[in-house]
Amino acid sequence: MIDKRHANNRGDAKARAASSRSWIVLLAVLYLFKYTISTADAATMAPLSPASQAAAALQVVHWWTSAGERKAVDVLASKLAEENIQWRDLAIPGGAGLGASKVLKSMVLAGKAPEATQLNGIVFGEWADLGLLLELDDIAAPGNWQKLLFPTVWSLVHNRGHVVAVPLGIHRINNLFYNKKIFDRLGLAAPRTWAEFDRVAEKLKHAGITPLAQSSEAWQVATLFEALVLAESGPAYYRSLFVDLNPGAFGDARMTHALQRLRALKEWMPAPLKERPWPDMTRQLASGDAAMFVMGDWAKGELLAWGLTTDQDFSCVALPGTADYHLYSVDTLAMFAGDYSHQPAQEKLAQLIMSQPVQTAYNQAKGAIPAWRSPDLSKMDSCARASWSAFSKGSAFQAPSLVHRMAADETAKDAIVAEVHRYFMDDKMAESDIQRKLASIARSLSKTGKQE
Repeated sequence: MIDKRHANNRGDAKARAASSRSWIVLLAVLYLFKYTISTADAATMAPLSPASQAAAALQVVHWWTSAGERKAVDVLASKLAEENIQWRDLAIPGGAGLGASKVLKSMVLAGKAPEATQLNGIVFGEWADLGLLLELDDIAAPGNWQKLLFPTVWSLVHNRGHVVAVPLGIHRINNLFYNKKIFDRLGLAAPRTWAEFDRVAEKLKHAGITPLAQSSEAWQVATLFEALVLAESGPAYYRSLFVDLNPGAFGDARMTHALQRLRALKEWMPAPLKERPWPDMTRQLASGDAAMFVMGDWAKGELLAWGLTTDQDFSCVALPGTADYHLYSVDTLAMFAGDYSHQPAQEKLAQLIMSQPVQTAYNQAKGAIPAWRSPDLSKMDSCARASWSAFSKGSAFQAPSLVHRMAADETAKDAIVAEVHRYFMDDKMAESDIQRKLASIARSLSKTGKQE
């Protein structure tokens, strides 16, 4: 007999997937209708004189709103201004882009799509399949993007034979940041194993310092969890879970161990846990209220923006068990095709982003590494060089972030994140219960999963 709870889970997941497909199709129909009408209207209008034409401008939707992120955006805006093109900023607050995603859908439905948008991960393939994104082949081919970019990044921005996005940089997520001044004062070394981590955490707690900063915000909890899964299993098993959505993988003992460690780490976190933005957690690390923090290297960009120095005020190591691996998220911008009136300015933005000076300056501010496979290593600090070294090992050592849209679609991501968060917040929930729920979600949503 089929468990009714599991059947309901599968039904809910199917409904979410169908809903996701429906809104994309609706967007495509309305968007194309709008531009069919506007193009026809434009054909009946007399051309504007040069004096009456507005200066070139690009509206850009994104969620880069913290201090470090703003510095990175300023790099792009200033370079674009040098080309006499205005960067019209539409920054939507909200961790992991949750708010920006909703705003973008609303804008497109209203027929007011921006000229450029942050679209991290595999989701822009859905937009591209419907012909909504500007193809950048005429820029990418002469710019030799395929040779310049890491193969993983090239594959990401390449959809059905066309380049449909421009990569800005690569973030490493499996970082353990630590307050170096606290560690030096207490004579502590950065933990490389979980046994070392527990010993360090015990000494920090004895000294009256919160060992590990953590927010209860769902995406932040899930970000820690996916790094723990990588630590427990390595990239192959990680991909089986979050890319292939293999239902059987969720019942594996490695998943059990990752869940147990997630809950065990609560011993070293603030009590009670509060739902706070990631810059607030980074501030706890900077101020010394907490000594360690597991987060993507955008946290490093924030620390640098506040005037702190790598390897003096703070430093980083890979989360124990992940030194050889790179849990990654790639910043990308995609351009909406529209009536193609903005195409020259959009292509200029793409060219600027892919230039070495902009790749270097943007990622120094953002905390990430360039998407180029051969960047200027002299411009990188120790954390960036470690990130580049791990990513350069190739796909066998890389794991695409689920939480940050690199591994699965929005429906799968949201369902898994919600269950992980529920488990984290409810200490009475057994590992076997969440594993069954996750397997049921995977069975409903994966292309390879067998329906019961």
